[in-house]
Amino acid sequence: MKIPKIEKNPKKSGIIYPEVTNWDVIKEYWKSARVYRLAGFCVFIFFILSTISQSVVAPIYYKKFFDLISNGQPGDPALVSLLASVVIMILGLNMASWICSRSAIFFLNVFEAFTVKLCVQRAFDYLIGHSHSFFVNNFTGSLVQRANRFGRSFIRIGDRVTMDIAPLIIKVTGAIIVLYFVLPIMAYGILIWVSLFTIASFLFARFKMKYDMYSAEFDSKMSGTMSDSISNHDPVQLFTGWNEESRRLDVINSEYVNAVYFRWSLQNAIEAFNIFFVLIIEFFIFYYGIKYWDAGLLTVGTFALLQAYIITIGGSLRDFGRVVRDLYEAFTDAKEMVEILHLKHEIQDIPNAKKLMVPKGIVEFKNVSFAFGENKPVFTGINVSIKQGEKVALIGSSGAGKSTLVKLLLRLYDIQKGEILVDGQDIKNVTQKSLRENISLVPQDPALFHRTLMENIRYGKRTASDEEVIKAAKLAHCDEFINEFPQKYETFVGERGVKLSGGERQRVAIARAILKNAPILVLDEATSSLDSHSESLIQDALHTLMEGKTTIVIAHRLSTIKKMDRIIVISKEGVMEEGSHDELIQKPGGIYAKLWSLQAGGFASENIDELL
Repeated sequence: MKIPKIEKNPKKSGIIYPEVTNWDVIKEYWKSARVYRLAGFCVFIFFILSTISQSVVAPIYYKKFFDLISNGQPGDPALVSLLASVVIMILGLNMASWICSRSAIFFLNVFEAFTVKLCVQRAFDYLIGHSHSFFVNNFTGSLVQRANRFGRSFIRIGDRVTMDIAPLIIKVTGAIIVLYFVLPIMAYGILIWVSLFTIASFLFARFKMKYDMYSAEFDSKMSGTMSDSISNHDPVQLFTGWNEESRRLDVINSEYVNAVYFRWSLQNAIEAFNIFFVLIIEFFIFYYGIKYWDAGLLTVGTFALLQAYIITIGGSLRDFGRVVRDLYEAFTDAKEMVEILHLKHEIQDIPNAKKLMVPKGIVEFKNVSFAFGENKPVFTGINVSIKQGEKVALIGSSGAGKSTLVKLLLRLYDIQKGEILVDGQDIKNVTQKSLRENISLVPQDPALFHRTLMENIRYGKRTASDEEVIKAAKLAHCDEFINEFPQKYETFVGERGVKLSGGERQRVAIARAILKNAPILVLDEATSSLDSHSESLIQDALHTLMEGKTTIVIAHRLSTIKKMDRIIVISKEGVMEEGSHDELIQKPGGIYAKLWSLQAGGFASENIDELL
């Protein structure tokens, strides 16, 4: 059996997460649980009353019952009446225990169900607020797995504490108190027995916890790998990558199985020891109980009382090791989400950030520098000023930073140097919500929700009526393909819009932008997925959309930017050229002029890298 090698604070998915403790998990859970603390309080009260009734007080009446039988004579009416009253009392205690336990379960269901809802909601709300780079560096499937396990772990912890640990504490405490007044030596014996057993169980659980964490990490990684392969099933099939994907999963799966097998082996070993330990202790307690009975220090009833306590405590302790390990495993599963909850959002609003006001739509990049890490600079010292209502096109080689510049404007990344202004307001000083509300983006590869077409288009303006949505769809020429579906606007588009063609997805994205009607518009290769017919249909819609808006267009196809007010050629060194189409093609030796003369069919991507 291979012992897994555990790294201290490993770097997962390119991100170093903060170290968290079990106490951090408890504090995160309490933020949600305190909302329903009254139900939680009722759970503990009813479980305590149930345990006291059945496991602490009832055995006292068993003692009385057996003492009466051992000391009385058959045929005594008074004795029979007294025995009957004792039996009725035992029945009453057991019935009270049953009522309390059922009530506790009722409140436990309420407490756990609604607390889990809050836990998962809080996890999602914080998770979705992380930066663009966070999601780039994580598998979607792994993140969903972490959030779900965070909720499920609360149920496991709640069950173990309320149904196992708390009752065991009550049983042991009650037994020690009762036996102290009946037979003190046995009370001390039980105290020492339980203490040693509990300490050993917790020490082992702490030792095993790092392997639980290791297994949880590989469980998330395995889910992410499977999700990555399945969501990219088309490339897998087209490039016949079944065997490669299977081997990739097998490597991770093997590590996961090895970690799980090692954990199970440890668990089986300690469980075997625990059961053996309980058996030996029970034997010695009963063995010395016989000696006390033989010496006249122990009545039959006391012996029955001792037996009842030993059996009920022993039964709980046999499972206690498993309970503690399950508890630690639940904490381990929860920690993966708590790490994310403790990871600060990379892009944050400053304290008292103001709402962005955009009366004009002037955009300025002043000496902007940006790099992905220390060794991957994108550009240095970019200076671009875009006037109110101006339509500007950005062209450049692959990796020159055209799309990155747009992401910086939207604050999907933060710049290292310089400043970006919108109507004279530094975007770092305004709220992200107000910034993005004032910018419409039509990306090259639009992502759609697995929802209806109506819902996907309405995402541009959630308060829009059906009529407004349909109007925007018609302007974007979406209605032409929507009306072909049997369910029309109520048609579900599939995960990320896979039921639609690339051009249809792009038209939906344009309809969103039309509906949003923001003062600043960004078109990132917005017509790249359209055929000639579709593009000609949508050009008028785009011109209508751009009317009166400050527009930034990213394009490789120069024919689509010919009518722009200004064309800016950028590279990693900054702005290389700028001017209108007519100005740039007349510039001797100019980059744009060479591209225009070399370009065939309006595509510059093959030539631009050589010229810049």
